[in-house]
Amino acid sequence: MQTKPSPLTVVVTGASGYIGSAFVRYLLQQGRYVLRLVTHSDPDRTLVGNDVSTYLVKDFCEASQWEEVLRGADIVVHLAGRAHMLKERASESAQQYYQPNVQATAVLGEMALKHGVGRFVFVSSVGVNGNRTPVNAPFRESDNPHPHNAYAHSKLAAEQKLLYLAKSGRMEVVIVRPPLVYGVDAPGNFGLLKRAVLRSWPLPLGAIDNRRSLVALDNLVDFLAICMTHPNAANQTFLVSDGEDISTSGLIREMSRAAGVSCRLLPVPIWMLGVVCVFAGKARTINGLCDNLQVDISKARSMLGWSSLVTPIEGVRRAMLGVRNNEANR
Repeated sequence: MQTKPSPLTVVVTGASGYIGSAFVRYLLQQGRYVLRLVTHSDPDRTLVGNDVSTYLVKDFCEASQWEEVLRGADIVVHLAGRAHMLKERASESAQQYYQPNVQATAVLGEMALKHGVGRFVFVSSVGVNGNRTPVNAPFRESDNPHPHNAYAHSKLAAEQKLLYLAKSGRMEVVIVRPPLVYGVDAPGNFGLLKRAVLRSWPLPLGAIDNRRSLVALDNLVDFLAICMTHPNAANQTFLVSDGEDISTSGLIREMSRAAGVSCRLLPVPIWMLGVVCVFAGKARTINGLCDNLQVDISKARSMLGWSSLVTPIEGVRRAMLGVRNNEANR
């Protein structure tokens, strides 16, 4: 008679965040993990179920706070950190990102190694590679890093801290670099576009014919779940996306179609748009909408046998209609 394998104990940091809460709901659907959820602030009381514990860790850099959380844990999925700020001030940003993104990750990694955690999955950013690509020349994992701002530099530094710990041979590290993540309640540029589309505001983005790699929230959480246990993921770095690139104007058309509202795109020349945005102090925002940024996910496909859970059209539909992955799969 075969004995049933013991469930894996998974520690998820940032469990109440945008990605973290979706990831926890996804794992709860699987019904085969013991979850320990870690948050900075009051935990999301909706993230409950059998074999779920929640820990409030106010200072991620305080090693003693991880003793109980990590004792007996098998896997850590590290999502917590300071997110990229659209309005960050360059004079302050490097210092603001260091403690939550670099120092906290290093402390957590060291404590995970101490407590015998077998695998550490770290969600980094495509910004480590850079912020733009030539058309049809996508980023690959083998490219030299080219972080373009303080946030991306902090993510690269955190990666390097974890890879150093992996050299011990006692803990495997998996690094995941997603591009823009879109879904229900998405922050950043997607959230701004969603509000504008739903209000039928005219958008001066009709002349943009770029190529952007995006990743639906449902696709990202599915990929992270695979990275937790797949043997080929050990000590690897992966880029992840939907596998189908789209232009900013094309994305807005899909968003409008999904929401059932009129698409109001104005074909303003890009050079004119750039001038206006520079004077308005919005250069970074417009670059994120106009530039090309493509990633090659062939490594994820070949090494892990992964394919996207939802198409971009379905991902946009869920995002615009407020459909979460657990609702869509009922």
